[in-house]
Amino acid sequence: MSQNSRKKPNILVTGTPGVGKTTTSSLLADSTQLRHINIGELVKQKNLHDGWDDEFDCHIINEDLVCDELEDIMEEGGNIVDYHGCDFFPERWFDRVVVLQTNNPVLYDRLSNRGYQGAKLSNNIECEIFQVLLEEAKGSYPEDIVIPLQSDSVEDISRNVGMLTDWVRNWQPAS
Repeated sequence: MSQNSRKKPNILVTGTPGVGKTTTSSLLADSTQLRHINIGELVKQKNLHDGWDDEFDCHIINEDLVCDELEDIMEEGGNIVDYHGCDFFPERWFDRVVVLQTNNPVLYDRLSNRGYQGAKLSNNIECEIFQVLLEEAKGSYPEDIVIPLQSDSVEDISRNVGMLTDWVRNWQPAS
């Protein structure tokens, strides 16, 4: 099934941990009735990983298993995929790629409050400083579907959800 046979769009919400992906995706799913797929939760629930990374205190996801698990529902459309990486998903899956960004002091506080420390904390802050995920998205998807959005505050998140809800309502399949 190709993109133009989907009746609803697929959106990827990506960005460094702590930028508000899950909050934004959940609120957007509520306002659009699209399905929210949190990749981190999916990996845990379906054991789509190759073990545990002690240094970064997280599962080592198996990207092939994740893509195999998602293939059919992504082809149907109507999905919001929430994950901090983006370069392993097939380009054909997404109609919009949202890269959430947060100012470093805000991100540092959010990650510290989650218990991030050491290499996990510093690596994620560096990813944000160097805009690694924005560059990854631009390198993996057509640049016209990639949009960076600031996500420092409740007001930012609300504005982003409103703008994305409008985009979903106006979305038309490509011809």
